[in-house]
This record gives sequence, structure tokens and C-alpha cells, in this order.
Amino acid sequence: MEEMADPIQLKDEGNKHFQAGEVDKAIECYTKAIKLCKDKKVLAVIYRNRSACFLKKESYTNAASDASKAIDVDATDVKALFRRCQALEKLGKLDMAFKDVQRCSTIEPKNKTFLETLRRLGAEIQAKLKTTFSTDSRVQNMFDILLDEEMDNDKKEKAANNLVVLAREDAGAERIFQNNGVPLLLDMLETGKVEMVLAAIRTFAGMCTGHKARTMAIIHLVGIDKLCSIMAVDNEDIALATSDLFQCINDSLTGGDRRIYGKEEALVLDASKDLKSILMALLEMVASKKVSGHGRDQALNLLSRNVPRKDKKDPDHSKSLFTIDHGLKKILKVCGQIPDLPDQLPMTENTQLIASVLLDKLWDDLRCDPERDHYREVCDEYIKGKFDPNDMDRNIHAINALSGLLQGPFEVGNQLVGRQGIMEMMVALCGSEREVDQMVAVEALIHSSTKMSRASFIITNGVSLLKDIYKKTKNEKIKIRALVGLCKLGSAGGDDYSMRQFAEGSTEKLAKQCRKWLCNSAMDTKTRKWAIEGLAYLTQDADVKDDFVEDEPAMKAMFELAKSKDKTILYAVACTLVNCTNSYEKKEIMPELVQLAKFSKQHVPEQHPKDKKDFIQKRVKRMLKGGVISALTVMVKADNLLLTDQTKEMLARVFLALADDAKDRGTICAHGGGKALIPLALEGTAIGKIRAAHALAKIAAVSNPEIAFPGERIYEVVRPLVSLLHPERDGVQNYEALLSLTNLAGLNDKLRVKILKEKALPEIEQYMFEDHDHIRQAATECMCNLVTCKEVQDRYLEDGNDRLKLLVLMCAEDDEKLQRAAAGALAMLTAAQKKLCTKMTLVTLQWMEILQRLILHDQPQIQHRGLVIVYNILNSDDNELAKKLIESEILEILTVIGKAMNNPKRQIVIDVARTCLVKAMDLGLIKPFTTPS
Repeated sequence: MEEMADPIQLKDEGNKHFQAGEVDKAIECYTKAIKLCKDKKVLAVIYRNRSACFLKKESYTNAASDASKAIDVDATDVKALFRRCQALEKLGKLDMAFKDVQRCSTIEPKNKTFLETLRRLGAEIQAKLKTTFSTDSRVQNMFDILLDEEMDNDKKEKAANNLVVLAREDAGAERIFQNNGVPLLLDMLETGKVEMVLAAIRTFAGMCTGHKARTMAIIHLVGIDKLCSIMAVDNEDIALATSDLFQCINDSLTGGDRRIYGKEEALVLDASKDLKSILMALLEMVASKKVSGHGRDQALNLLSRNVPRKDKKDPDHSKSLFTIDHGLKKILKVCGQIPDLPDQLPMTENTQLIASVLLDKLWDDLRCDPERDHYREVCDEYIKGKFDPNDMDRNIHAINALSGLLQGPFEVGNQLVGRQGIMEMMVALCGSEREVDQMVAVEALIHSSTKMSRASFIITNGVSLLKDIYKKTKNEKIKIRALVGLCKLGSAGGDDYSMRQFAEGSTEKLAKQCRKWLCNSAMDTKTRKWAIEGLAYLTQDADVKDDFVEDEPAMKAMFELAKSKDKTILYAVACTLVNCTNSYEKKEIMPELVQLAKFSKQHVPEQHPKDKKDFIQKRVKRMLKGGVISALTVMVKADNLLLTDQTKEMLARVFLALADDAKDRGTICAHGGGKALIPLALEGTAIGKIRAAHALAKIAAVSNPEIAFPGERIYEVVRPLVSLLHPERDGVQNYEALLSLTNLAGLNDKLRVKILKEKALPEIEQYMFEDHDHIRQAATECMCNLVTCKEVQDRYLEDGNDRLKLLVLMCAEDDEKLQRAAAGALAMLTAAQKKLCTKMTLVTLQWMEILQRLILHDQPQIQHRGLVIVYNILNSDDNELAKKLIESEILEILTVIGKAMNNPKRQIVIDVARTCLVKAMDLGLIKPFTTPS
């Protein structure tokens, strides 16, 4: 063999060794031949043969490599392709092997070996994909990465976040739980790394969502105290994520999440003990010094969401009674904290206001006088217990707790303010030399002067004191609070021009100073917030409103603050906007009653000259130009309990005022106003939801709904609009709701079905009988767009109602818009349901006369609809009816229209008339015109 120098001879020798089963000797011959061979085609054969040897030796990488070299020379070499396919399959590269055998079967389509391999590999690839992407596999992969100590942090964080996604599917959540995932998640919590902790918390939330048994198991494995300690850390994201986890736990244990989970439903699981433990743990967090401000906020938020009843018809309010007994004093303690003093509880800007909201919700949840008396007694006992003539810090704590009550259940706070010595204590604190005493006292005076009677007392006793503080103090924080106190007292008469508390021009001066502070970006947000608070009172005066909207920097400064993280500002901004747009509730005063009041020398409220419509419109235009919509959209998104139902109602009122002029609705849509209105129309007070729905109707009536409400949001708009189709709503609301539903119904079938699902059809039909012309027209136009739905057509096919008769008679109305809508609906109905063509002739004897009137109409649109109805009758399979139609004057009208010269303006009418004549010829009712030979 050593004497051989010819590659061909070496190849042949190698073939002999291979056939004899001497694979190693064959490889040796082929290798030598490869070194000597210069002919590419021969070299390809040698590589292919050596590839077969390597396959025998199970050296699959070498086999694939040699086969590839052969394929490089001849891409159609099926032997090389198949050998590479076999090698790649053994290496686990199924997709690449599949491509090779696919090429083999293309070259030799009848080769059974290739076809069988192709089928087998296809099945293996599908099975592998299924395994790779199965939940079990994905969960295990994430665990492997997280448990690998040598894995880098980025990959671990990515794996942790993937677990969050998997936990959101029930199959994934169950696999994580079953595969001993809870201890792993606890280890992630112990790392202390924010991303890992967040991922663990969010994974737990996914596992607890909607699954009672799994939730109870997780609570016992992790521990409520452990979860509370995590929520207590000074990190806003972690506190919020843990709060979401607690909410998922609560919903699962109380049945708030109503998903059904088969066998798990059969288990009788008593969660009352766990729910009580969670409630106790949250109440402990409220007044604990170990809890961060963010953690305290979330504990208060959870209590607000889950303790008071969501439905007042539910008789069980035991959680509220338990919270009052075990936690009311702790909540009052939070309200009484003075951040400027040492040794106070850690808090955020929002904490005290969130506590006040909780106090208000608990009070509102009580059902009888003895329960309310007990609530008052606990508050009274707490505040009286804090008063101490020798300890000023305890006194101001009591006054600050009282301020919290005045911002929450006002009547409780107002009653306590009336107790002997408390108002005097406030006035005395105003005169204290300590700035912190003055600040707390001034704030308490501001909150307590909401009632006119209380304001009158303070005007008599406290105005000079507030003025004195305002002039003498050098502390800007106290100065601005004193100013707000004066603002509130100055606006005690509301928008009644004749009830000004201060001298002419005083309120304008106070407002000017508020605007000055508002624009001072060097001040902290909390201090500037008080400037808005002052404007919220002062803008009840029309002169102040006008000055404020003219001051563009001040207006824009308020809008920027509305977008800030401090959500305690929302209510004051909403009040100011409501005042500037005059969108508050106005009592209609009958002129006769005014005359009677004047005669009996009673007080008669007077409207400020600048509160008339043209002044309001100018203010609205300036606010839109200043960017009010972007501020409102941010405020609506606030995921915070401080966005109360009352605040939502005010925002809805503002939106409605801004959308009054049709020219401004495009601006509202362009800045996201349409999208922001949807949550306001679905949640909040009854009045707020109607105002928001009306604003949505105004926008949807004149705008392209697909632009105003992009994506799936367009379907969310339907329900609020349908809520306006109610006898209790006024005519304008009914009319604009019908216009907007007409606009939506014209877009697609899915929207039409959604309108029907919301049970709008009976209401729309009812308004078709309305006396008011505009409402009747709008309802008919809406029906015209809905008649393509089978459900609507079925209603017209039913016997024993006047629906079809009304539609036919409407076609004879003088109102062209109403006539066009009715004719359009009738044309589509008779096209869709041939039976209606016959029924139409039975509901009224005037049908022929009405039809003639339609096809003779000078408006092409109406004429076209009439001609379509004629064609539908001819096409209805009712030969007698078609004959009757052609024997009438209608044939002559069709002939005149059909013979007319082509005219672009009326071509559609001419074409339909000609189509009707052709149909009549097809039916043998008329003969074609022929000329004599």
C-alpha cells in the first residue's frame, strides 16, 4: 500500500477494506487518497466514502464534515446528502438533517428510504418543539439557570422575569408550585437584589391569582409576617408589588376572583383565619416605626380597598367594625404625625391623605347610629387623650389628627372642632412662637372652615390672626398656609357675587400671590401644592378665574404639578379646573321665585358678569391651548386611592365642559382625552359616569372613532354610550348618544354586535317613536346602520308590532334626513329578507304611493334608496307583487329615469333604474323594445 501513489488505486483499495468490514484500514486509504487527489470530482467521491466509514465508527462530526465537502463539489449528490442527514440526526441537529433529506426526496421523489426518513424526522421535530416549549420544560429551564451558582447575574434576572410570565398562566403556576418552586422563590427574596425580589414577589402573585388552595399553601409556606416585612422595605416598587400580591391573595381567598378550577373547587377550604391574620398584620404595619413610608401607604391602600363593603346591600360589614376596634387609633396616629418633629413615623407625601381617605371609607361603611357614636367616641377619646398643657408636641399631634378627620369624615371632625376649647387651642397655637405650632394650627383652621357657620366664626376670630402671621412670618411654608386660610375664608360665599366676605379686590390680591408661589419652581412641591389649594377656593370668584387662565405660566405650572408623583394635589387641581370651566352643579332658579324672594327681602344669589357663556368659552380655549388635556390624562391614570370617586366626577365634568365646542374635540382626541374618558365613564359616582359618558358621546359623534379610541378601546366606549339611552337622561344626552352609536355602528360587524349585546336595540327603537324630530332622526339613522345584523332583521320579521310600518311611514316624512335614513334601512332590510318585501305591502295601504314618492325625489341619495327597494321587490320571488308593481305608474317612472342621458351626478340612480327594467324583462313582465325590420 505504501508503494501506491495513485489516488484512484487508493480509493479502490479503501472500498475493498470497507466491504470487508475493515473500517479503520478503509479510512487510512481514503485519507491518503485525499492528500494525493487533484481531481475535484474524484475527491468528492473519496470524501463521501470516508463519510460512510465515519458513520460506521459513530464519529458523526467527521462524517458530517466529509459529506459537506462532497456536497460543496456536487450539490445534487444524494448519497452525500443522505449521509450528512444521518450524521446530523445523530448529533441532534434535526432541523438541518430534515433539510438534507428533503433535498434527497426532491431529487429522487420515489425513494422509499428518503420518504420514510422525511416523515420520521418531521414527527421528531414536532415532538421536540412540543417538549422544548412545554410548560414543564420552560419551568425547569428557569430553575436550572437560577440554581446554577456560576451563571451570570443578567441571565439569572432574565430567568427570574421569565418565571413571572410563566406564573401568569395557570399551567405554569401549577408547575412552579409542584416543582418545589416556593423554596427557590424564598431564596430569591433572600438575595436582597431588587430585580430578584420583584420577580419572586410577582411570581408568587401569579401563583396566587384565582387559586384558593394554592394561595393558602403559599401563605403557610412563606408566612404573612415575611410578606409584611418585604412590603415594609423602603423601596416603592417592592412595596407596590407586595401590595399587589396581598390583593391577589385577598381576591382568591374571598372569592373576588371567580375563575373555576375543577377539582380544587370541591375542597372545603376555610380562609377566614388567614384573612383575619392578614388584616391584623396590616393594622400592625400602619403605626409601626419599622415600616417605610411606601410600605405604610400600601398597607393603608390595602385596608381601603378590602375592608369597607364594595356593595352597600351586603349586610356583612364586620371587617369595618373590627378595624375600628383594633386600628382606628393607629390610623389617627398616622394622621397626627408632624414630619418636622423628631421621632416620627416614616411617611411619604401622600401617607396622611391616604389615612384620611381610609377614615372616611370606614365611617361611610357604618350602618346605624350606635356604630357611628362608637366611632366618634374612639376619635374623641384619642384626641382628648393627647391634649397636655405641659407638652406642646402632644397638643399639635392632637390638632393634626383632627385635621386628618376634617379631610376624611368631615362631620366627625366638625363635631370635635365644636368641643369647648379646641377652636381656642387652634387660635392659641397660631400665636405660638414655634413655627411648627403655627403651621399645624393654620392647616387645622383651613380644614375646619368648610362650613359657612364655622367660617363665620373664624372670620370673626381668626382673620386678623392669619393676616398677622402672613405679614410677620419669614417662613414661606407658614406664609403660604396662612394665605390659603385667608383664601378659603374669602371664598366662603361661593360663586354668589353678592356674598363676598372681603373687600373689593382683596381676593384678586390673594390669588396673585398664590400664582406667584405656584410659578416659583425653587419651592418644594408640597408648599406649591398649597398655592393650588388657595386657588381652588379663590377661583369661585370669576375675576380670579379670568386672571388665572390669562396667566399662562401659572396655569402651565399647575398642569405640571398635576403630573407629579404627589397625588395629594389631585383634588385641588380638579376643584380649580371645575371652577374655571364653570362645570359645577348649578341650581336653576325660577324667575318667579327670585321676584318672590326680593319682595320678601330674602337673599337672592347673583351671577358674576364674567360667569356668562362667552367668558366661559374664552377660558376653555385658553386652558386647551395651555395643555389641560395632557394634565387630565395623567391625573386619570393615577393608580392611587387618592383619585377618589368625587375627584373622578370633577374630572368628568371638566372634560364635558372642554368638549362643548365641536371644534375643540379633535384637540381632545389628539392629546389622549378620548382614551382617558373611558375609565371615568365606567367607574365613580353615578353623576360622574354620566358626565364622562356624555363627553364620550360628544367626541364619538363628530370624530373618527378609530382614531379617538384606538385598538380594542373602541369596544369599551359602547357601554357608556348605551347608558345615556335612558328616559331619565335629558334630550341632549339621548341625541348625542344616538349620533355616536350611529357612527360606531357604521364601522364594522363586531361593533354592531357589541351594541346589540349591551341591549341598546329596544332603547333605539323607542326613540324612533320620539316626538322630538332630531332624536327621532338620530335613532332612525342608528337603526339604518344596525339592520345588517340578523338579530335586528328577525325583529322586523316578527308579527304583532309596528316596527316595519313605522319605517315605511317615515319614508313619507318631509324631513329629508329622516326620510333618507328610513329609506336606507328599508332598502337593506328588503335586500336581506325577501319576506319583508311582501310584509311591507301589508303594513299600510299607502306603500305604493310612498314608494313612488321616493323614486321621484329630487335628492339622488333618497331616490337611489327608493329604486333599490323597487329592485328588491322585483327580486323577492313574489311574482304577483312584482306584477302589481310593474302594472302601476312605477314602470313609467323607471322608464323615464332609465332612458335619461348618462350623468355623473345621477349615474347611480340611472344605473339602478336600468337594472330594475332588465329584472322586469327577465321576469317576463315587460318585453324589450324592438324596431320593425
